[in-house]
Amino acid sequence: MKTAIIAIGGNALIKEGEEGTIYQQFANARDTCATLMDIVKDGYEIVLTHGNGPQVGFALRRHERSRDVIPPYPLGVCVAETVGSMGYMLQQTMQNTVKRVGLGKDTVTVITQVVVDADDSSFSNPTKPIGQYFSKDEIDVKVREEGWDVVEAGTRGWRRVVPSPRPIRVVEKDTIGHLLERGKIVIACGGGGLPVIELEDGSLDGVEAVVDKDYASSKLAQQLGVDDFIILTNVDKVCIDYGKPDQKELDSLDLSDAKGHLEDGQFPPGSMGPKIEAAIEFLENGGKRVVITSHGSLVEAVRGNAGTHITR
Repeated sequence: MKTAIIAIGGNALIKEGEEGTIYQQFANARDTCATLMDIVKDGYEIVLTHGNGPQVGFALRRHERSRDVIPPYPLGVCVAETVGSMGYMLQQTMQNTVKRVGLGKDTVTVITQVVVDADDSSFSNPTKPIGQYFSKDEIDVKVREEGWDVVEAGTRGWRRVVPSPRPIRVVEKDTIGHLLERGKIVIACGGGGLPVIELEDGSLDGVEAVVDKDYASSKLAQQLGVDDFIILTNVDKVCIDYGKPDQKELDSLDLSDAKGHLEDGQFPPGSMGPKIEAAIEFLENGGKRVVITSHGSLVEAVRGNAGTHITR
């Protein structure tokens, strides 16, 4: 059995230039699942993870607009809300795709909690922007009345920033692994998972934070011991000197080269950096291969004919 975790971005369901209507998201989900089905037909058992950046931004904005009528949800529940709705879209479209090709596999969505450290440095230095843009007067009210941490985001205004702690472990790992072993297509770690802290008595408590989808996917890949960790992004291959005249696409990297380029600043924190760090963590903890590529090149990349391949 070949196993893989495939991490897609929330923008796989809302493409650049789209309004993000539910009909557009379902159409994009169908395209995504059709591509993933080629991987399944190649003999892979897969866990699909996904981001939810655009979707949780919409949810926060809906709650903000209706707060005078309906009490707003906290961030953690908004993340869970979008994880459920996106899981529904992906699960239904994947089930329909499986039925159409006659594979006879079930698809299951697992709402996933991810344990983080209550003392993670991000809680004292939140940097992850979420939600809509506000004017200076509007954001001053939020800071005064709700205690938000905020940042000026260029000419578009001000945004709330929240902690983004590193994941320690995936709570539902055993359930996800059991489903994978039984041949189910599993959707998990939606939105990077729901961040929780573990209390002294072993119970869990949600925190107002978000977890990076690639870090959470890497942690789950390590815990499950899958063969391949596949990260989908908006470029076909990882590049060094990106955006410069001497930009170079990389077909392959070994672990030491990946670390070296990361240390040299080739992979900035706001773009390729987290993906490379997630890849390094996976390989250092027993993983065999990481593939980074675009949605359009996924199938050929997994077959070894496209994308960037990182190995030990």
